[in-house]
Amino acid sequence: METEWERRYAHRTQRMGSSVIRELLKLTEQPDFISFAGGLPAPEVFPVKQVAEAADTLMKEMPAQALQYSTTEGYRPLREHIARKMAQSGVDATLDNLLITSGSQQALDLIGKLFIDPGDRIVVEAPTYLGALQAWNMYEADYAQVDADENGMVVDKLDKALSSRPKFIYLVPNFHNPSGVTLSLERRRRLVQLAGEAGVPIVEDDPYGQLRFEGEPLPSLLALDALMHPSADGYNGNVIYLSTFSKILAPGLRLAWVVAPAAVTRRLVSAKQGTDLQTSTFTQMLAYEVARDGYLDQHIEIIRATYRERRDAMLAALQESMPAGVRWNRPQGGMFLWCVLPPGMSAVKLLEKCVAQRVAFVPGNSFYPCGGDDADRTMRLNFSNARPAMIREGIARLGAAIRAMMAA
Repeated sequence: METEWERRYAHRTQRMGSSVIRELLKLTEQPDFISFAGGLPAPEVFPVKQVAEAADTLMKEMPAQALQYSTTEGYRPLREHIARKMAQSGVDATLDNLLITSGSQQALDLIGKLFIDPGDRIVVEAPTYLGALQAWNMYEADYAQVDADENGMVVDKLDKALSSRPKFIYLVPNFHNPSGVTLSLERRRRLVQLAGEAGVPIVEDDPYGQLRFEGEPLPSLLALDALMHPSADGYNGNVIYLSTFSKILAPGLRLAWVVAPAAVTRRLVSAKQGTDLQTSTFTQMLAYEVARDGYLDQHIEIIRATYRERRDAMLAALQESMPAGVRWNRPQGGMFLWCVLPPGMSAVKLLEKCVAQRVAFVPGNSFYPCGGDDADRTMRLNFSNARPAMIREGIARLGAAIRAMMAA
């Protein structure tokens, strides 16, 4: 029966829904549960000592500033630090190009608020990041999927999607969430070229780019686009770039940044003022204190080594425990790998059996906004949050559940 409250909700809330990942995280808080479901960094690599020392410094030397309101754009020294880092990657970003946000998820929401009208079409990879879909469903977006393979979005299949006059193209080019794949250099160049010719902006979401274990780093879409749009006054091209401190410092700080043309940044600032006025002053100053002397560059090496060990442990466990017909990839970095079950199997039904075995993953169908032929057979496995021994045990349980389902 409809309640009085339900009659008052806005029409757009009909497309709201809880994240399947968040619901799984509640389940996996139970004792002895092994979860490959969340996109959680390893708590063992959180820089607890450095954060505590930075907080102590702020409370002793700058308490009034750290606990006060600040500008919407963000703490200036932190933005200057990010601008220097962007310059090292080939992007001449000024402070007018930079906005600090309360996590990348807020940046996705602000982009939706700024750009998406009901019915607007967004081009995404298949599969794509679930958090972006959650953010933009609220603004009643439609989606055009473009297939992806081991080299990322198949850019040669973009023509049809571009002909539908989309608002923008969204993708995660490095160590993709959920699939773990990386967009090749050739496809990056081609994508930037095609998007520029079509006059369609790109939203580049790059939370994992610094978590590369092997292979050579690739230029961002932002850097490639900056070469095509040289400017003497900061970046003024066709890409909006997002990145975050969640994967290289700590996710609980909820701290990320946006690089965009100055005119777009000003609009995002206005949108953010109506959302939360500003990102936490204390959090921004804390991150700057930790990062300012180059500590984060050293710390990232520890994260890479830890995640490489865990990826290798998962790959070895899959090789040992999976029955014939199960396929998986080998990501060069990041936090996830992608599995495909044999034809006729359902990852959703498999999860029901796995929960009984105290192990969990995320079924891949949630990452396909328009569905897909093999979507029901796919699953995302997170390797960053479990120690190697737990990974081996969890994959053994998963393999046993798959064998039992195949036998049935």
